[in-house]
Amino acid sequence: MKATGIVRRIDDLGRVVIPKEIRRVLRIREGDPLEIYTSKDGEVILKKYSPINELSQFAGEYAETASYVLGSTVVVSDTDQIIAVSGGLKKELLDKKIDHELDRIIQNKDRILNESKIVVPIISQGDSIGSITILPKDGGKVLGDAELKAAEIGASFLARQMEN
Repeated sequence: MKATGIVRRIDDLGRVVIPKEIRRVLRIREGDPLEIYTSKDGEVILKKYSPINELSQFAGEYAETASYVLGSTVVVSDTDQIIAVSGGLKKELLDKKIDHELDRIIQNKDRILNESKIVVPIISQGDSIGSITILPKDGGKVLGDAELKAAEIGASFLARQMEN
């Protein structure tokens, strides 16, 4: 565990403030859910909760199927990292942190469609919980309506799985 040198006191309601520097580095925003664990050594561990991570098996199966049908690379992410990939970039992308551009797209609930990528946010109960990105395989294929619809179907399916 990395020491930060920051000490905080617990207030009379049992609250502690997570320093801004740590929230920024870990991309923790106001309203984000956190899981709380304790270790055998008496440590309290806070972990950003990823609801879509519980669906990693569904996400992986969707990515495999969509990649096979479309002939494209399919990437599923939560709001922090990539949780499923199928296609040419699997080794390079799986379990990597998402970049600031994808984070902005997810938080703004934007849809991106251009010749180099399609990004559709996964929205469950009004909250952005991740995204589906489709990339052309080997840079040769131009992405279009079929790939957009496949991303929209996948995002809707994963969002509904979260709600059940």
